[in-house]
Amino acid sequence: MRIWQTGAMWFEPEGATWTYADRRLIPARLGSLALPALVLIAGATVLGLLVGGWAWTPLVVVVIGVAWTAYVLVRQVGAHAWSEREDDLIVKRGRLFKTVTVVPYGRMQYVEVQAGPIARSLGIARVQLHTASPGTDASLSGVPTDEAARLRDRLTSQGEAKLAGL
Repeated sequence: MRIWQTGAMWFEPEGATWTYADRRLIPARLGSLALPALVLIAGATVLGLLVGGWAWTPLVVVVIGVAWTAYVLVRQVGAHAWSEREDDLIVKRGRLFKTVTVVPYGRMQYVEVQAGPIARSLGIARVQLHTASPGTDASLSGVPTDEAARLRDRLTSQGEAKLAGL
């Protein structure tokens, strides 16, 4: 038990106050799972009806797979958070495979806010941070739209202020 507590501290930077993704992101993610799940379930059901017997096994496997994927999606949303500090933005995600990304404000090139039709209907958006490093994946999903606009403006002004200080 002690190992887990020690390991968890690596992912909790000092002075970080976390803002978690809005729970409205869950229906958006589950909605993207629905169509492929329905197609697979329908196909497995037709196979079971036509062949019978052992052919119902794919349906059971598909239903278990869809249920597991839905559970993982819900857990992923609960693990996605960000923290605004004086000099940088920290983004964390993941439960089993944790990732913490620290983006200094002075390294940000631009900030983009995205919202598709489902996200707009739910009142959430995605804030994407672009830096000079192509490997940086700093995106904030499930941000309420008014908070996304505030965050975009704040991050842009912080980036300009810190860049000017270089």
